[in-house]
Amino acid sequence: MARQLSPVGLEFIETAPVRLVFAREVSAPPAAVYRALAEDVTGWPAWFRAVTLCRPTGNGAGREVKLLGGVRFQESILAADPNERYAYRVDTVNAPGLRALVEEWHLTPAGTGTRVQWTFAADGPAPLRTVLKAARPGVAKAFKDATGSLDKRLSTSPTQR
Repeated sequence: MARQLSPVGLEFIETAPVRLVFAREVSAPPAAVYRALAEDVTGWPAWFRAVTLCRPTGNGAGREVKLLGGVRFQESILAADPNERYAYRVDTVNAPGLRALVEEWHLTPAGTGTRVQWTFAADGPAPLRTVLKAARPGVAKAFKDATGSLDKRLSTSPTQR
């Protein structure tokens, strides 16, 4: 059963009780990375292993996301700033515990490539916050693997660059 989360805004990225922030440089330029994040939404499962389905909803104003293990999200896009930032809020989820969740992908030019920074901002009861903080190494690995796969995908696909 889907549960409604708090309708937080972009400010939550800075104020969330749990903030996991990861960064990595990729060789693709910001425009290509942004297209993969914000415009090729259905392509996420090809480079982010934990994502089994990602599709736009509401004429692009939201997304439906399914993860390995059966977790499902309905999201609202909070920011879609071409070549700079893509952020979304989870509105409903079928997993217990979360009260609020916002994710932001921030893109900065780095030489001929891009510095990709991902912020996972969440709130929930104290036990969940503890678990999320303890999961930092696993989430870091997932981010590293995903951005590595994305970089490889973009470097081998001339239409993505």
